[in-house]
Amino acid sequence: MPKVQVTSKIELDFDEVLQGVARLETIELEQFAEKIIALRAQRRAPSLPQNEAELLEKINQGMSPDIRSRYAELNIKLHEETITPEEQQELLNLTDQRELADAERIRNLITLAELRNVSVDDLIIQLGIRRPTYA
Repeated sequence: MPKVQVTSKIELDFDEVLQGVARLETIELEQFAEKIIALRAQRRAPSLPQNEAELLEKINQGMSPDIRSRYAELNIKLHEETITPEEQQELLNLTDQRELADAERIRNLITLAELRNVSVDDLIIQLGIRRPTYA
């Protein structure tokens, strides 16, 4: 769909913006938070070498909101013991995907730490990285 750029003279204070963000659905809020984190990373290090920028992008890339939502839904069914055999297999597949994504993230963290000559723990602290939430 084509988009039109409109420039507005409307000014909002921080609390008004926060109130608007508070009305977002959980998945939309997670997407918004990811974009804010990416924007902060750009501002903190706008002139990163290309290889580091690519690694940071991969490190910050999480499971899609749809997959996280489905994973949480199936996990609830598992704990409530209402999950069907098909759903249980789907949950196992999503768990495998999550574990592979976590392993890839760790590999990228190790590579970036080596490039910067710091430990992975120090890198995680420097970048303010938190463990991703899946449920």
